[in-house]
Amino acid sequence: MAAGGSTAAALDAWIVFEDESGFSMTPPVTRTWARRGQTPVIRVRGRSRRRISIAALACYKPGERSRLIYRPRRDDGRRDGRKSFAWTEYRDLLITAHQQLGGPIVLVWDNLNVHLAYGMRQFIARQDWLTVYQLPSYAPDLNPVEGIWSLLRRGWLSNTAFTTPEHLIQTIRHGMRKIQYRPHLIDGCLAGTGLSLTPTTS
Repeated sequence: MAAGGSTAAALDAWIVFEDESGFSMTPPVTRTWARRGQTPVIRVRGRSRRRISIAALACYKPGERSRLIYRPRRDDGRRDGRKSFAWTEYRDLLITAHQQLGGPIVLVWDNLNVHLAYGMRQFIARQDWLTVYQLPSYAPDLNPVEGIWSLLRRGWLSNTAFTTPEHLIQTIRHGMRKIQYRPHLIDGCLAGTGLSLTPTTS
């Protein structure tokens, strides 16, 4: 993180972490209160292959309120349909983030194949406002967006019987909006990684 932090400081840029996750109609199960001997039961409809994918950006800059920017993608359940984000969708999300943040971006993300796609690399090379660093392989604990997913699953999505894909995506949007309005939660996700925005000095 030292290299990314130093680059961001030199460019007066935002440090932006990206990650994506999928959510199904089957609710995450967490602990809850109940009367002794009366186990809560959540009834759900038959299995559905439909999923909602979310790509999210956790955005940090010293002296600024931390931001959360995201984009949902709905899977229609077709066996031959695309299941994940295309590189063009990541491109559009980054353009939106640049417009909303109003400054250069130092992007930190993993080595997902689509992140390394030819079109994505060409796009990155053409943007003077965008600098990219890859996270080490198999290091989700260094990405604060993983903390966002944990907050969402343990909070707003837990123990909920989703009736339709629309119900699921509305609940996701509600939870993400609540996190957006609470920047201390976004800061807490960064703190949970053990990373710091302050460049190290020798």
